[in-house]
Amino acid sequence: MPALTGKTLFITGASRGIGLAIALRAARDGANVAIAAKSAVPNPRLPGTIHSAARAVEEAGGRALALRCDIREEAQVREAVARTVEAFGGLDILVNNASAIWLRGTLDTPMKRFDLMQQVNARGTFLCAQACLPHLLQAADPHILTLCPPPSLDPKWWAPHTGYTLAKMGMSFVTLGLAAEFADRGIAINGLWPRTLIATDALAMIPGVVPGNGRAPAIMADAAHAVLSRPSAGFTGRFLIDDEVLREAGVTDLSGYAVDPAQPLLPDLFLD
Repeated sequence: MPALTGKTLFITGASRGIGLAIALRAARDGANVAIAAKSAVPNPRLPGTIHSAARAVEEAGGRALALRCDIREEAQVREAVARTVEAFGGLDILVNNASAIWLRGTLDTPMKRFDLMQQVNARGTFLCAQACLPHLLQAADPHILTLCPPPSLDPKWWAPHTGYTLAKMGMSFVTLGLAAEFADRGIAINGLWPRTLIATDALAMIPGVVPGNGRAPAIMADAAHAVLSRPSAGFTGRFLIDDEVLREAGVTDLSGYAVDPAQPLLPDLFLD
């Protein structure tokens, strides 16, 4: 039986990109997937809604619940988690995928953008974990997986875009703290980050970024699946890199994930 058969996942930002790819990979196992995102109506600049994602999950073999949820809003998060548990009878996995990005320096970062990043990234990760934990503590093999980099205080990652780095490292430090706090409770709480750029529609909107220099979201989905398929006991507090996870799982040829094999792969942020 596939590893995630019958498991229930709550995935933030799962209407498109990496979140949707993780949802579809779980669906192939026959998982239940709560699609928690703000996108309830089509956006011409960023295709994909909670409804199109839910249809794709069901077509892939899973069960889906489309939940319009802004993870900045505590009431919406708690209601979405409650609806997930009511629909599927429990909760096994939280994937903190939702994230806001603004790669500018201090003088070019409006406070509205700064606040959005802190609210979605660090605070949203903490809030979703807080709402899901009472249910995860009752699950047989629970996981929290957050898409965040290994924690770093190296100034080279902070100087170019302090606001974004603070928000993204905030997700990492929340992961670090939760893993330590719940180390003896049987929940696997880990981070996952890509070695290279991941070609998503959102990434393509950033000036100067060429999607052809990255890998497809499928590599993060396959790495997440490998992590979430592991027994949770004793497997916590780690900051994992997608290609290392796959190599450990026996996948040695990663060429198929390249968007354009003729283009060089560009490294993602926060990795030496």
